[in-house]
Amino acid sequence: MSILVVTGTGTEIGKTIVTAAVAAAAAGRRVAVLKPAQTGLEPGEPGDAAEVARLAGRHVTAVELARFPEPLAPATAARRAGMTPVRPHEIAEAAEKLATEHDLVLVEGAGGLLVRFDDNGATLADAARLLAAPVLVVAPAGLGTLNSTTLTSEALRARGLDCLGVVIGSMPAEPDLAERCNVADLPVAAGAPLLGVVPAGAGALDPADFRARAGSWLDERLGGRRPTG
Repeated sequence: MSILVVTGTGTEIGKTIVTAAVAAAAAGRRVAVLKPAQTGLEPGEPGDAAEVARLAGRHVTAVELARFPEPLAPATAARRAGMTPVRPHEIAEAAEKLATEHDLVLVEGAGGLLVRFDDNGATLADAARLLAAPVLVVAPAGLGTLNSTTLTSEALRARGLDCLGVVIGSMPAEPDLAERCNVADLPVAAGAPLLGVVPAGAGALDPADFRARAGSWLDERLGGRRPTG
């Protein structure tokens, strides 16, 4: 696996921190993180790709293809800014080029799988199909996650895409009943294994501490050492 697409069941659920954890667990390998469309930031402000590199370490190359100032879906943000949107073939070409120079390329989407990148309805799923790359789904821990995870995994299968697995993006230190039960139920909803549980607040850790702990949050299939079963 040289290219991995990271998507989520929604926004603000921990995709960037999960991407950083996967990158950190790949220490010793050359890693690139590709953010096709960064929204909600002005030029010069650190974006998601830069945050992954900050947390994961110097072995990570951070790349953005486009940046739009308003915190909206990429297609909407591009249209309102009068800017050219990002197309799936551009995402695929950029990822493939990075893959010639890196051992692992992580492509982090914006929001969920089917968020539009342009007014023709192109999505991250289209880029994943062009790349023939597996997709890692990041999901929240609490109520509602089983439905959104099922919908995301069904959308992947309908497009012939491989769901590598699911990672819980932010697990509270004291999970409630639903959150505890969802650890067992999410793999069923996804039709794919649970490959990690990232604790809430992980992104606020000192980068050295983050890198030291990241492997304990992830399954060995993501380069980690988290016990399975």
